[in-house]
Order: sequence, then C-alpha cells, then structure tokens
Amino acid sequence: MSVHPGPEPRIVAVLGPTASGKSALGLALARRFDGEIVACDSTAVYRGFDIGTDKVAPADQQGIPHHMVDIVDPSCSYTAADYARDAMRVIEDIRDRGKLPILVGGTGFYFRALVRGLFPGPGPDPGVRARLDALAARHGAARLHRLLAHVDPPSAVRIQVRDLMRVVRALEVYFVSGRTLTDHFADTRAPLAGWTVVAIAVRPPWQEIIERIARRVDVQFERGIVDEVRSLLAHGVPPGARPFTGYVYGRVLEVVTGARDEASARELIVRENRHYARRQLIWFRKEPNLVWIHRAGDRDDSIEDAGRLMTARLGEVSSVSPPAENLTHGPDA
Repeated sequence: MSVHPGPEPRIVAVLGPTASGKSALGLALARRFDGEIVACDSTAVYRGFDIGTDKVAPADQQGIPHHMVDIVDPSCSYTAADYARDAMRVIEDIRDRGKLPILVGGTGFYFRALVRGLFPGPGPDPGVRARLDALAARHGAARLHRLLAHVDPPSAVRIQVRDLMRVVRALEVYFVSGRTLTDHFADTRAPLAGWTVVAIAVRPPWQEIIERIARRVDVQFERGIVDEVRSLLAHGVPPGARPFTGYVYGRVLEVVTGARDEASARELIVRENRHYARRQLIWFRKEPNLVWIHRAGDRDDSIEDAGRLMTARLGEVSSVSPPAENLTHGPDA
C-alpha cells in the first residue's frame, strides 16, 4: 500500500522509550505503506556498536532499507546538528524516490532537531559566562533576571527567576552576539518545515516497560555484548570513544576492564535504563502533536491502530475505521 500524493511531503515518526517495541512497529508500517526506515538513535549511528543498540540485523529487515545506521566511526563526535543535516538528505532522497520516510527511535533531541530546528546562536563564551555567574553570586539570581527583562522581555517572561542557568545563557547570547535570544529563535528554521509530520509515540504500561528492559538486557548478554566490546577495543576503538559513555556500553566496558563484575553490570544497566526510559517519557510528553498508543509497539493491535492513524492522516482513503480507545493525544490519557 502507498499513500496518495498530497500538497506537502509527508513523514511518519515512531517514537517512545527504550524497549517499547518501536522498531517492530516501524518495520510493520514500512511494509504496509511502502516506506523506508530512518533511525533516530544517537548511538546507532556508530559502526560496530550493534548489540547494545538493538540494531535490526539485515536478515530481520525484511527487505526494508534502514538508514542513519553505521554511518560514523566510533572515534568521531557526532552532534544533533550533524544528524539533522544528514538525516534530511536521506529523508529527501526517500521522498524523491516515491517512498515514505519513517523515522524510528527514542533520541528526543534528534527528533526535535528535525521538527523544530536547532538554535543558531553563538556558542558559549567562558569569559562572559564567568562574569554573569559572579554577578549572580554577588547580587542574586533576581538581579540577573531583571537585567534579562530589560534587554529581552519575552525571554524573561518565558524563563523563571530560579532557572539561573537559562537566564545566564540568554544574557550570554545577548552580550556575545548583540542580538537577543528571542531574535535568534525567530531565525530558527526546522529542517522539516513544510512537511506533514505524523508522529506516533508508544507507551506500554510502566511495569511492562520494566519487564521488557530486563529481558532485553538478558538477551544482549546472551548475544555476546561483552565479546563485542572486547572486539571493538581490539580493533582500536579507544575506551574514551563517545559510544562507550552510554548506559549499556559504559557498564560492559567496566566488565571488560575488570572494574565491575558481570552480575552487578547487568543490574546497573537495567536500573539506568529504567531511569532513561522515564526521562524519555518526560521528554516526549513535552513534544506537541504526538499521538500515543498505550501498549507495546510490537503488538498486532498497536500496528493496526497506527495503520489506521496513518491512513487517516496521509490520505490513503477518505473513510477509515475510528481509532481504538488506546490511541490518544496525550501520554497519560
């Protein structure tokens, strides 16, 4: 099945916390709607880090191309801006070939970089920041907030007095660039501006997420993630490489170097992934226009609900079945 062409290019996003069944849902939708997968994962971009990122193996991709995976050497630093630039090239190529781009992942900052753009203002200035911090230490955060209200009233309304970090950043931007944070935001253009974005977020019940995380960690060790890390080190990937700072690979690296035993590493990975899943849910809760499915994405009824939603939003037919009760416009509905 493919969707009828419309006045705007279209993209579908399948988002959600770790271990929620996003990959299976994205793959099912790609098969049904003649799509291709674009990964939205900050670690999957690195070559060789496979088991801990749950990359879909080529044998399991069912002929569906998967993009933005294994594109960066592990010793390199890859930013959200890099991702937005490279992903847009891939997304436009998929569109130009008449396929439907389907963004799949859980890195909320990467998704936001695509749909809302990144702040184009100046980088940090240690000297200016130090002077502002000293001013706050001498006179209090309220003094800085009053200064912000004088130079950039909209930012002062948006940023609370107690949020000193953001107050300092807003003033830093003004003093370094001569333009307010509000002006810089006005110049921000999202890469996907002009696109119709159908964003689906999956959220199984919290207890189920906990159980799925524990099972996934067991599978990762059974598949040989410790040997994978040993192989990466043997092939010259430095222990300080960015992917080794993640929740899974950082702990496995400790096992390989003898800093931690495997049992405690497994326990810690599970615990840290629970915390990460909560942060992902908090992040996505703040994203506008997400439609939430309150089950795991790899369930047949979740796939059917998502398919009906896509059909309605993308215009395959004019009459569709109503969405199920478990498909809502809020994560806690």
